[in-house]
Amino acid sequence: MPAGGFAPATAGGVEFEAKITPIVILSCIMAATGGLMFGYDVGVSGGVTSMPDFLEKFFPEVYGKTLDPTLNSNYCKYDNQDLQLFTSSLYLAGLIATFFASWTTRRLGRKPSMLIAGFFFIFGVVLNAAAQDLAMLIIGRILLGCGVGFANQAVPLFLSEIAPTRIRGGLNILFQLNVTIGILFANLVNYGTAKIKGGWGWRVSLGLAGIPAFLLTAGALLVLETPNSLIERGRLEEGKSVLRKIRGTDKIEPEFLELVEASRLAQEVKHPFRNLLKRRNWPQLAITIALQIFQQFTGINAIMFYAPVLFNTVGFGSDAALYSSVIIGAVNVVSTCVSIYSVDKVGRRMLLLEAGVQMFFSQVVIAIILGIKVKDHSNDLHRGFGILVVVMVCTFVSAFAWSWGPLGWLIPSETFPLETRSAGQSVTVCVNLIFTFVMAQAFLSMLCTLKFGIFLFFCGWVFIMSVFVVFLLPETKNIPIEEMTERVWKKHWFWKRFMDYDGEFAEPETKGDNSLKNGYTYGLDPASQL
Repeated sequence: MPAGGFAPATAGGVEFEAKITPIVILSCIMAATGGLMFGYDVGVSGGVTSMPDFLEKFFPEVYGKTLDPTLNSNYCKYDNQDLQLFTSSLYLAGLIATFFASWTTRRLGRKPSMLIAGFFFIFGVVLNAAAQDLAMLIIGRILLGCGVGFANQAVPLFLSEIAPTRIRGGLNILFQLNVTIGILFANLVNYGTAKIKGGWGWRVSLGLAGIPAFLLTAGALLVLETPNSLIERGRLEEGKSVLRKIRGTDKIEPEFLELVEASRLAQEVKHPFRNLLKRRNWPQLAITIALQIFQQFTGINAIMFYAPVLFNTVGFGSDAALYSSVIIGAVNVVSTCVSIYSVDKVGRRMLLLEAGVQMFFSQVVIAIILGIKVKDHSNDLHRGFGILVVVMVCTFVSAFAWSWGPLGWLIPSETFPLETRSAGQSVTVCVNLIFTFVMAQAFLSMLCTLKFGIFLFFCGWVFIMSVFVVFLLPETKNIPIEEMTERVWKKHWFWKRFMDYDGEFAEPETKGDNSLKNGYTYGLDPASQL
């Protein structure tokens, strides 16, 4: 075996030889900047909505409430549907865009979809930074949401397909790492722009989103298309050439033949979304939907919202927002790096289960302390309790960042077979954005109603999702992406009952002589054609 390479064994004992080549690392880094844009959008919205000049211009009702001491409740002062719509409109637009992104990702490729996402981001940034009224602001957020829909559809697929099996999890999590870096960058920018005199600091915050938008667009122009996508669209020789280039070896025949066979099966499926509903695809679909719902119900939004208040009670004074954002953001980034290092060593299930215990414990402690010490119009928290709460916040964020944050995207992107992978990723993004929209639109109202009890609400969900992982989530570590069905789903104690293929395959769609481009013929053993 050449130095720097590896050869994970497949089910049949065939080895897929691959080196960790610079072109793969650079391609994954460039593609993962889609996460940087997503993270910046998430982080910047929370900062600008706390800026008085921004609130006075676009949300005067909320601005008035922040100045009225009789309404200045710790739990209710930002409870406003228009303000929540500013945040949630991005996710609603992303939800709609993902249906179009599924088609472009399958028919045009992963690379063009990332390029489309970059253009949406750029146009959205321009409108947001130049916004003169609420309508212009919302339209800009909608365009950003369209970019999120396309990026979240294409980037995880790109990363899973171009990465060698042994480090697929780590490279895929680069997307989530960039999300956390984007959030941290946005928090630092917001702190600086909030000090700008003249009431235009928020425009700088929104306008600097152009940096990650440009990086994604440039990256989409420079990266290679995945061999999976090229072969799926009939460009076999080009796909073989790219596979040889990204694996850094000429011994790519076993992996290439497997991709050709997967493509043959994919071409037989004329309606991938309809195919998702067939019994044999229920396990992947159920896992995908559950992971997206659970990710949003971990309570990460509750923790992030409370951070400035909690850090302020420890004695950070007027710089509470900066300290909370930087400390939590740094914990977020470092913990995601832990996931990159460990996900292909200890596995997906172990990270999720360990994090479940950690998140449950930390939220129970926070709920007890706040329930006893923090009331509607006071935050009289003893310094010792305050430090404990800060530690618990960081404990929760670290657990989320190395588990449900990145793995909620990684696992769905690697479990679907090629014929339904694009449609499956579309469902992943769709469900995630539906529940992100629901949480963004309802969270502040829930917080006002439930108060500290919202942490106990999320604790219940953490317990449920941990039980789900124990019994129903199979391990996908180090399994070649095109062999998930045979080596994972058909061997799982529960899901194997759904994997009976008899009577479910439709007859292949006839296309002349049933041939692909470049002389490869459907229905024949690919090895006999080479």
